[in-house]
Amino acid sequence: MTKSHEDHAAVRATLARLNGRAWGIAIGLLFGGGLFLATIVLVARGGENVGQHLALLRAYFPGFTVTVVGSFVGFVYGFVVGYAIGRIIGIVYNRLVRIK
Repeated sequence: MTKSHEDHAAVRATLARLNGRAWGIAIGLLFGGGLFLATIVLVARGGENVGQHLALLRAYFPGFTVTVVGSFVGFVYGFVVGYAIGRIIGIVYNRLVRIK
């Protein structure tokens, strides 16, 4: 192989890989931010039975409530779950895409 073909292959291999940490942070912020925003919107709307369906997440996220404080707790839980999912996506993708 010539030098340019080797360089091209090296660049392709580098660009084809996903950064698992970056995916973890991005998806973690998406999940955590989504749960935070959903909780805050429900708290702001108020009403008799605020966020009865969202409150069911207590079964999976101990300490989560549909309150302002609970929105921060939910953000942390959402970020952790999203980070784990993002890392798994990066690991699986990088193992499936093997460029020679």
